[in-house]
Amino acid sequence: MKTAICGVWHVHAGSYFERALALTDVVGVWEEDALRRENFCQHYHVKAFDSFESLLSSDVENVIVCTATNQHTQIITRLAEAGKNIFTEKVLALTDEDAEKIAAAVARNNVKFVISLPHKYSAGPQTVKKIVDSGELGKINYLRFRNCHSGSLDNWLPAHFYNLSECGGGAMIDLGAHGMYLTDWICGQPDSYSSIFTVSCEDTSVANVTGDRVEDNAVTMMGFRSGCIAINETGFVSRGYPMSLEVGGENGCVRYDNNGVCKITKQTDFKPQIVDMAPDLPAPIDQFLTNQILDGCGMEEALHLTHMMVCAYKNRI
Repeated sequence: MKTAICGVWHVHAGSYFERALALTDVVGVWEEDALRRENFCQHYHVKAFDSFESLLSSDVENVIVCTATNQHTQIITRLAEAGKNIFTEKVLALTDEDAEKIAAAVARNNVKFVISLPHKYSAGPQTVKKIVDSGELGKINYLRFRNCHSGSLDNWLPAHFYNLSECGGGAMIDLGAHGMYLTDWICGQPDSYSSIFTVSCEDTSVANVTGDRVEDNAVTMMGFRSGCIAINETGFVSRGYPMSLEVGGENGCVRYDNNGVCKITKQTDFKPQIVDMAPDLPAPIDQFLTNQILDGCGMEEALHLTHMMVCAYKNRI
């Protein structure tokens, strides 16, 4: 199976290249920025395509898309029309209309499509989801997910991750995407949104990389007709804060963090009980490259994630 990397804008392009190299035949990389392309190809000892058109006309079967988000509509649509199978970084697009255009092109050309929603396949969230689905918690009325890092505080994010036109936003549309798709997976699509986005980092070296000042500290609250509330917390200004996922219902709660999974439910007599975690499942990139695709990382989920981000940004306080 022949694979190409389309764009190396995203910070995960390197790790995707390494997985593709381990599982397939990587034949080349296309990246419109000459310096970025040269640095990547020299570092990974891989050849570059002369142009995007040369990638399209090649015999490559699988393409991993790591371009800026605002390029997804044009890039993915043309890849689909060329009959290429597509793996893409999140989010799919910056508007619902553009996401629908991509979906139509993928469907029309009947190509394989996978979007990177990795936490759905890791042990902790898998275990939480199994407990929720078992009914042990009763009617679900609360979900909270927190996932943040120190990318702004320690100034290790690339400057273009603060570019509003390329990214569509800051911390929420990047790192906060994980909380959105986990919310959708566990609770479904929300009916209402309310967000608070702030700029917290005062490091001038970070402030000077962009004039856009996109958010680096963000919370989106979501409501459901059922009465459930979901809270998605994210940011680039935290050190040492563990990723955590908790879900509560009328009969108890379950929480996942660095210590594992713990539940306190009616069945445990409301005493804390450590739960054996389900095994990790293959990450979406591995599913794509081995053609062993599981439920949950397809076009429907991609459309849902785009819509959730559109609503989160539209409903800022």
